[in-house]
Amino acid sequence: MGQIDWSNIGFGYIKTDYNVRCTFSNGTWGELEVHEDEYINLHMSATCLHYGQEAFEGLKAFRSKDGKIRIFRLDENAKRLQESCKGILMQTLPLEKFQEAVIKAIKLNERFVPPYGSGASLYIRPLLIGISPLLGVNPAKEYLFIVFVSPVGPYFKGGFATTPFVIMRQYDRSAPLGTGKYKIGGNYAASLVANDHANKLGYSNIFYLDAREKKYMDECGAANFFGIKDNTYITPKSESILPSITNKSLMVLAEEIGMKVERRRIPVEELATFEEAGACGTAAVISPIERIDDYDTGISYVFSKDGKPGKVCEKLFHKLQNIQYGDEPDLHNWITIVD
Repeated sequence: MGQIDWSNIGFGYIKTDYNVRCTFSNGTWGELEVHEDEYINLHMSATCLHYGQEAFEGLKAFRSKDGKIRIFRLDENAKRLQESCKGILMQTLPLEKFQEAVIKAIKLNERFVPPYGSGASLYIRPLLIGISPLLGVNPAKEYLFIVFVSPVGPYFKGGFATTPFVIMRQYDRSAPLGTGKYKIGGNYAASLVANDHANKLGYSNIFYLDAREKKYMDECGAANFFGIKDNTYITPKSESILPSITNKSLMVLAEEIGMKVERRRIPVEELATFEEAGACGTAAVISPIERIDDYDTGISYVFSKDGKPGKVCEKLFHKLQNIQYGDEPDLHNWITIVD
């Protein structure tokens, strides 16, 4: 590995030294295995390739000022992977095995954890796939769990700034009683065409409305939505939305700074009453929204006229990041310190 310019790395894959794997076969999970190879040997009829038996997670580790490595909400990611596996009939991974694999992958690749102050972090990707060679539509009997890591730069290279989003009714992200609440590849594949369309029109992403009535805010392809008004943090409540761990954390922090929190249906028209709005997820923490254009009605809901994030978005963004990097106390036991 050549010398990494920590202050200038992007948000993408960088090869590291090792990945950690574990296989489920004959009714039981095996021991963790360490691999240097970036590739996997997979049967061409594996269920993950044909029937979408694939679930994954995304979390980060941070180097704090004292040099320690801190993982953010490791337990929540472990639990969410289990829920995703149940949703598409995959073998669930024990929480302890998930946590052990993540910590092992970080320790083995410790030299890739960016230094404190660089703005960069170590992105962690746990992946679970069905590997049984089947032709019929049935769940696999064998599964492979992999954890690999990659150092990533800050999501906002030019600083914490707002971007425009768009609403388009011609696309749905997921069905009301479908798999939208699970972190599985199919949901992201379903968002690619819509997101590409939005990008070509100059938007950073597309917001979907509820698929049943097309009246209420859902989420965008990779992040939850929230709006701010009257000292209240408001985020959609829906069975088709991925339960974002970042959103869950922001709701706690919003209450901490004296705000009310509401999880409820948000009619599109209510966007006109919000003082601020944002998209939230692991990659960016918060993507503050400049405006949301309704492609079909021509209405534009503006939240920032100068390109600067609102005060609440900025406060929540820095508060969460400070906890991740160890600059503020971890009052909720969100952090796992790697010994």
